[in-house]
Amino acid sequence: MAEELQTATDKLEDEHYPAYTMGRAAEMLGTTPGFLRSLDEVKLLVPQRSRGGHRRYSRYQLRLATRVRALVDEGTGLEAACRIVILEDQLEEARRINAEHSSHQPER
Repeated sequence: MAEELQTATDKLEDEHYPAYTMGRAAEMLGTTPGFLRSLDEVKLLVPQRSRGGHRRYSRYQLRLATRVRALVDEGTGLEAACRIVILEDQLEEARRINAEHSSHQPER
C-alpha cells in the first residue's frame, strides 16, 4: 500500500505525467479542445493517449500551450508561435545544462 501511495505521489509531482484530459486542459487554459488539437497537428504537443484513445496532457505540455496561446493572442501566427516556444524551451534547457555543468567545474 505504501508503495502504491508513493507511486501516486510521484505522479502528482511529475510535470511530465499525462494527468489532464483534453476537456480539463482546455478549461484550465481558457481555450477550446480545437486549439489543443491544432497544437497536436503542428507537433508542438504530442499528448499521450489513454487506453480508450483519449488525449492526456502533462503540466509541462500545458505550460507550452499557455505560452503559445499568449503569443497567438498577441497576433503571432500559430506556426511561428510554436517555433518561438520551442526555441525558448531549448534555450532554457541549454542554460540549465550550462549552469549545472559550470557548477561541477573545479576552480582554476
